[in-house]
Amino acid sequence: MPNIKSAKKELRKSIKRNAYNKKIKDDLKDLIKKSRKAITAGDAKAKELTAKTMKAIDKAVQKKIIKPNTGNRNKSKLHLKLNKISKK
Repeated sequence: MPNIKSAKKELRKSIKRNAYNKKIKDDLKDLIKKSRKAITAGDAKAKELTAKTMKAIDKAVQKKIIKPNTGNRNKSKLHLKLNKISKK
């Protein structure tokens, strides 16, 4: 535990930030999983769900919660799966 007043405040801030970032990451993972399931199931709303997921990925990258390359990789994978299904 920190002894200095400023270190205590930084600890409080980091705990809050950690909780905020974890919530966004968990929500993002859930969205990605739902999108993948919808795409493989051939659901009609797969395109809408994928668009929502893309937006969430972009926001997470913008807030620096995930790295830009990670975001681009996730978006690319989803687009590839969606395009395979839509061509059939």
